[in-house]
Amino acid sequence: MEPAENEKLESANAQDAQPDTKPEQDAVPEQEQEQEQSGEGKEGSFAADLMDLLESVFVSVFVVMLIFTFLVCTADVDGDSMKPTLEDGDRLLVSRIDRSYETGDVLILDAKKAYIFNDEMQVTEQEGLGKRIVKRLIAQGGQEVDIHFDEGVVYVDGQPLDEPYVSSLTNYSTGSFQFPITVPEGYIFVLGDNRYISKDSRSDEIGFVPVNQIVGKVFLRLSPLSSFGKID
Repeated sequence: MEPAENEKLESANAQDAQPDTKPEQDAVPEQEQEQEQSGEGKEGSFAADLMDLLESVFVSVFVVMLIFTFLVCTADVDGDSMKPTLEDGDRLLVSRIDRSYETGDVLILDAKKAYIFNDEMQVTEQEGLGKRIVKRLIAQGGQEVDIHFDEGVVYVDGQPLDEPYVSSLTNYSTGSFQFPITVPEGYIFVLGDNRYISKDSRSDEIGFVPVNQIVGKVFLRLSPLSSFGKID
C-alpha cells in the first residue's frame, strides 16, 4: 500500500508544482487595453491640434478682414490722369483711418454722383462718373480756389500752389465753375496731376466731392515692385 500512497503523493506534488498560468493570460487583455488607450490619446491629441490650427486660421482671416474693412484697402489706377505720380495699372495701399487731410494729399474718392452749383449758387447733385477715382486734394470747405488759366497756375486763398507733381499746367476748364469759387463746407475740390486730360473738379461730371465720399488717403504703391514706395 505504501507505493500507492507514494504515487498519490508524487501526483499531488506534481500538480502543486505546475505553474499558475492565469496571470499571464490576464496580462494580454491589459496590454491590449493600454494600446487602445494610447491610440485614443493620439486621436484626441490630433483632434485638439486640428482644432487649434483651425481656430488660428479663423482668427487670422477675421483680423485680416477687419484690417481691410476698417483700416486699409487697395485700389488700382485706371488711366493716365495722375501721371507722372501714378501710372495706369499701379496698385495702391489706402489708409481708411487717417482723416486729417491736407492740400496735396492723394485720395481715393467715390464719384458716382457729381456736385456743382446751380443758378442760385446752391450745391446740387447730378449724375457723375459712376465709379471711384484717384485725385489730389486742392482745397477744403471754406477755402477759395482760383485758377488763372492763362498762367496755368492754381491759387488757394490767394496763394499760388507749388505743384512739382503736375505733368502739365492748368490751362483749361470744362466750365463746371466760374472762378474764383469758395468750396462749400463738407466738400473738397480735387485735381488730377495730368491736368491736360484729367477729369476732376473742373468737370461737371465730378465737381465738388463730399467729404463722406472720401474712401481714404493713398500712402503706398504696392506694385509694380520696381516702383514700390511711399506716395507724395
